[in-house]
Amino acid sequence: METPIVKDAQPAPPPPVGEPTPSLLERAGGAAGVGTLVNRFYDLMESQPEYAELRALHQPDLRLTRISLTDFLTAWLGGPRTWFETRPGVCIMSMHRSMAMSRETAAQWVHAMSRAMAECGIEPALARQMQQAFLRMANGMLAR
Repeated sequence: METPIVKDAQPAPPPPVGEPTPSLLERAGGAAGVGTLVNRFYDLMESQPEYAELRALHQPDLRLTRISLTDFLTAWLGGPRTWFETRPGVCIMSMHRSMAMSRETAAQWVHAMSRAMAECGIEPALARQMQQAFLRMANGMLAR
């Protein structure tokens, strides 16, 4: 599965002098925007046959998983650190160690998230940055 490349991924123009630079979280639409992104990602994973292998790695009920990923991405983008505070000493990589993540399922994850970012209107430059980070994370989670 080829990962969609986010088009027009030019850097965002700097804000006018004297105006604060928006945070990554603000650029992603705030916590609400991240929640919308995560819900779209899991909706795609649940409804599209090309993500069936990835879906099979997850629990049947994704409600808590949706909340967890929303909290993680919100913190990762510079927002409240709720995910880390409720899981002291835990990292996202170790949480996925028990999953049999293959190159195919890693590609499905990145593909579905890239598609969700495009469908949710995440600005192309930010989506490209996130996509590159997600590729590194997904490759780091491959079963060894």
